[in-house]
Amino acid sequence: MKKRMVAVSASVLALALGAAACGSDDESNGGASGGENLSGTIKIDGSSTVAPLSEAVAEAFQAENPDVRVTVGTSGTGGGFEKFCAGETDISDASRQVEEEEMQACAKEGIKFEELTVANDGIAVALNPENPVTCLTVDQLNQMWKPGAKVSSWGEIDNLEPASFEEELELFGPGTDSGTFDFFTEAINGEEGASRTDYNNVGEDDNQTVRGVQGNVGGLGYFGLSFIKENEGEIKAAEVDGGSGCVAPSDETVQDGSYKPLARGLYIYPSDKAIKRPEVKAFLEFYVENAQELAEQALFVPLTDQQKTEAADKVDMLAGG
Repeated sequence: MKKRMVAVSASVLALALGAAACGSDDESNGGASGGENLSGTIKIDGSSTVAPLSEAVAEAFQAENPDVRVTVGTSGTGGGFEKFCAGETDISDASRQVEEEEMQACAKEGIKFEELTVANDGIAVALNPENPVTCLTVDQLNQMWKPGAKVSSWGEIDNLEPASFEEELELFGPGTDSGTFDFFTEAINGEEGASRTDYNNVGEDDNQTVRGVQGNVGGLGYFGLSFIKENEGEIKAAEVDGGSGCVAPSDETVQDGSYKPLARGLYIYPSDKAIKRPEVKAFLEFYVENAQELAEQALFVPLTDQQKTEAADKVDMLAGG
């Protein structure tokens, strides 16, 4: 995590300085605030995957708007929606789309919201660099992770290449409040939340998965692709065969959809009540305008041009509402 935050902090400083310089020529460039003196507190919580991007955007926004305080928590996607639907936060970070029961919980409390896609991501299957396996099929991943699975060594996995690899299998994964957990279990096991329970549950601390896999030749874990990029050489990503051959996770394969079935969008959900506040509206405008650059610096897969246009149009619509 330290590597990523150093890179992001440098880009945040450059972004803030650049925006400030432009602001001397164009007053409307001041944190998307149109020259207003903004103040207040913006509370964000949710996905630990999305948090580094929201933190980077918040830092850059606060550099231009020092009287606005933006806090970013990491309760997981599910935990974040619980707080959001209880009216405790203004924006919810999510590594999956909002679910029906969460929409009902928000509706019960009179909370309306909008969905903004802010980046793309692939869920990477992390292996130890000394593991000779290069590709895993969805069926093999299901054999490891399905509810009630008893596989305890690599030698028990069907059709494994190389078949000679028989190390003990040590699994690491996020907790049940994680959007990554939700997405992975649905994609691999066919039902959200369906998973064996006897794995190393790291909660919202994906760095524990990094350390666990790094320290165990038979280790396997899953998390956002950015953690593979951040820890290059210390862990490696398995290629995944979703039925059309082995595909490595990358910016290109995530954006073009060929990294199946583990490519996904990353989202923020602002409440309609929060959007009416000028500091939140300005923050959302700033987020979409700068997410592309900061997503790359934070090692996420940036939006496609079409996705960025759609997000900007939605923010314009919200800002004019």
